[in-house]
Amino acid sequence: MNPKLLNEFKKSFKGDISTDEQALDEFSHDASLFEVKPQVIVYPKTEKEIENLVKFVSENKKDYPNLSLTARCAGTDMSGGPINDSIIISFERFNKLPTINGIIATTEPGVYYRDFEKETLKSNLIFPSYPASREICAIGGIINNNAGGEKSLQYGKTERYVKRVKVVLSDGSICEFKQVTEAELKKKMELKNLEGEIYRKMFQLITTNYKLLTDSKPQVSKNSAGYFLWNVWDKENGIFDLSKLWVGSQGTLGMLLEADIELVPVHKHSEMMIIFLKDYSHLNEVIDAVLPLKPESFESYDDNTLKLALKFFPAFAKLLGTKGILQTAFYFLPEFFMLAFGGLPKLILQVDFTGDDPDELANKIDKLAEKLKPLKLKTSIAIDKEEQKYWTIRRESFNLLRQHVTNMHTAPFIDDFVLNPADAAEVLPQIVNIIKKYKGFIFTIAGHIGNGNFHIIPLVDIQDKKVRDAIPVIADQVYDIVIKHGGSITGEHNDGLIRTPYLEKMYGKKITDLFAETKKIFDPQNIFNPRKKVGGSLDYAMSHIRTNW
Repeated sequence: MNPKLLNEFKKSFKGDISTDEQALDEFSHDASLFEVKPQVIVYPKTEKEIENLVKFVSENKKDYPNLSLTARCAGTDMSGGPINDSIIISFERFNKLPTINGIIATTEPGVYYRDFEKETLKSNLIFPSYPASREICAIGGIINNNAGGEKSLQYGKTERYVKRVKVVLSDGSICEFKQVTEAELKKKMELKNLEGEIYRKMFQLITTNYKLLTDSKPQVSKNSAGYFLWNVWDKENGIFDLSKLWVGSQGTLGMLLEADIELVPVHKHSEMMIIFLKDYSHLNEVIDAVLPLKPESFESYDDNTLKLALKFFPAFAKLLGTKGILQTAFYFLPEFFMLAFGGLPKLILQVDFTGDDPDELANKIDKLAEKLKPLKLKTSIAIDKEEQKYWTIRRESFNLLRQHVTNMHTAPFIDDFVLNPADAAEVLPQIVNIIKKYKGFIFTIAGHIGNGNFHIIPLVDIQDKKVRDAIPVIADQVYDIVIKHGGSITGEHNDGLIRTPYLEKMYGKKITDLFAETKKIFDPQNIFNPRKKVGGSLDYAMSHIRTNW
């Protein structure tokens, strides 16, 4: 940062500031492929400090065009969302534990989800769209990415549960966005400030383009791509809700200070069936049999994932809480027998039913077994540690791969696409064949098959130029297939640096122009998290791939 500007900045911001090289290097990365070095990191403790930060940048933006603010909580984003080259605001001190009022939790963005859940469970309530990174992620990232996870099949994603957001706008003013009626909307639009201007302009943008927006909404059950303009105006019920737009916006519209999140009761009982498929030939029939029974989750992983579990099964002992290697090996005996005598299945599906009536769950398992009989598939009912074993394989195998394979690094770039589940059997083999054409990509496939949401995160030698050059080529081909089938390029992980350049491919220019207009309405000087959602460049992203780990 310009020394003169830095001195002025230190005078205006009374909180903690760091320009230490070690801290700057740490904040240059998230869980993505990228490295972008910031100039300053700030650690505000109060809302007033956030206001002052925004006002400072707003007032100096004209003279220093590259000045910007990017919010960061836990830094677990896989898209490059919380990294940038100017000022990073660390929200780690905005971590007051949630207050629970009925089924609503009021929380700050810096609260780690693991701590958030401990508080909600005291009321026998849970936030059901927590992501797989639940132990290391924070609420701010969950909201700003519109996160989802294993329970999203039954409960939907974060956008369904955020009821109010308290934010700092681009002029440094604080306002709240929540559901308003038509009468309340009229009063909002009469306000003579930035909040009123936002309501006026957003209402005009959405109502003028209402059919275009509703027609452009991806017809899949999960989507985190772009701004959710189609969710704001409930025309039938006369409800306008800009908090719906804020969710998933990756901090590009302002700074999140607080949110109200709806919770759901925790179910007492669960029953899980495991289904083993030798190939994709019966996948559609299995999906058709499972979904009408309304499981809470319907997950999948491939044979490569299971091989990892068997190869590194001693590492599962600690995760499973078993007493030593022998006991862990006992729980993995069925899989070792498969490997030794019949070969591993191509795809493993786990169907989890939850509820408060164990007889109802047992009945669902029986119905599913009856439906699957004609297919003559191998199935298993998971109980106790077996159930935990399958969840651990689903959640942890990729982390084990990353930890045990040396000189290779995670490359999330096609890590989160979504299809109609009925298209999975046709499309997955096509995508696998694309990746296999390129040397140097070791990968597993896992995902939320009930939603058609798949995660492919290769391990690569990122220092190999051929690997780096192949990344956008593979992405182009994969996204062409996904879009051709009406899918989304991201269901949970959002756009960030890696997918923002592909939004026009997915939505077309008319919709991305509306995204740009939305950004301009909220943030006319482009001070909040530039290059995400709007203005992203594939050249910029590829030129900032991290090569030193």
